[in-house]
Amino acid sequence: MNKIVLQIGLLIFALSLIYFGQRNMEFIDVILKSFVMFIFSTLAIALITILFMKSINSASMKKNASIAKNLKGK
Repeated sequence: MNKIVLQIGLLIFALSLIYFGQRNMEFIDVILKSFVMFIFSTLAIALITILFMKSINSASMKKNASIAKNLKGK
């Protein structure tokens, strides 16, 4: 999962390089703004992924507990 998040972040970095490069900015500004976009997008995607995985795990645990409860009752 970490590789996917990192690759999406690198894609955003590359796209932001193209976007900011088209704006006739200085080279250093293009690199810095693209790097900032990379950092923030990667952190945001990582947090969303963590929250998504936790919600799946909690739903799975609840389902397992209800199945175990039903099996003990029979």
